[in-house]
Amino acid sequence: MSLNLLALLLAALAGSTMAIQGALNAALGKVVGLLEATLIVMSIGLITALLTLYPLGLGKGNITKLTEAPWYTFLGGVLIVLITYGVVASIPRVGVANATTAIVAAQVTTAFIIDHWGLFGMQAIPFSWWKALGLALLAAGTRIMLIR
Repeated sequence: MSLNLLALLLAALAGSTMAIQGALNAALGKVVGLLEATLIVMSIGLITALLTLYPLGLGKGNITKLTEAPWYTFLGGVLIVLITYGVVASIPRVGVANATTAIVAAQVTTAFIIDHWGLFGMQAIPFSWWKALGLALLAAGTRIMLIR
């Protein structure tokens, strides 16, 4: 199996688990509250990351190089709170499929911008007419999915 195919399968697995996670987080939010669910989910994520990084030895990097990272790379920690809160708040109102559809459409649009301009140290991958067509079809599909 090629590394690209494996990477895409891993991405698809992440996408599937995001839909499940969104539903679980929304269910937790109904019980304990939106910000409280966000805090609980983030805390469990921290514990899980610590357990997989150290006792299981799955980390392959060098955490001591933390100070060498550009300041903006740490904004991911802020954004994950916004992401989790947004999911917890939106899914009970519009459903898992509708919320996930909006999430995916926004993700792909933003990803094209990041790719095209090579933002955040990513390799620049130019936007093309084929990608524009794909984005238009995604937008049309999103609109169809959001019709009640």
